[in-house]
Amino acid sequence: MKDTVVIGIGNILLKDDGIGVHTIRELENEDLPSTVELVDGGTSTLAMLSYFLESRRIIVIDALKAGLDPGTIYRISPEDIAGYEKGNLSIHDTQILDVVQMARMLGAAPNVIIFGIEPQEIGFELEMSDLMRSKIPEIIGLIKQELGFASQEEKNFA
Repeated sequence: MKDTVVIGIGNILLKDDGIGVHTIRELENEDLPSTVELVDGGTSTLAMLSYFLESRRIIVIDALKAGLDPGTIYRISPEDIAGYEKGNLSIHDTQILDVVQMARMLGAAPNVIIFGIEPQEIGFELEMSDLMRSKIPEIIGLIKQELGFASQEEKNFA
């Protein structure tokens, strides 16, 4: 069984929707322990089921429209968003809930944490907004803190 998998979800063709994938690309430059696997989940959330079946802990990074200011970072569990109507969340969020439910039905119960970032703009463009790009170091710091190995400097930043 794998220890931790960090999955970045999003569509890089839709501007800020790609925040999860862009964060994974930046995390690939970080010095992470070998127990952490980074996965570019793209838009294939349902294809990530095997990671949910084989891992102790899953951290998901995705754009999350929940109504607060753009750039707001949410740290939530699947249970926190289970009560939302599917129309209120992005397709990725609802699919994550489906994958968690499928994994549980198959006897797996990894600890799942979602870092959702309120997008500034979703539209047909490859480049993220400056605001979202500026949030990547903070997201990385929060992920490292979640993993329990952030440096003191990063703990102060987060």
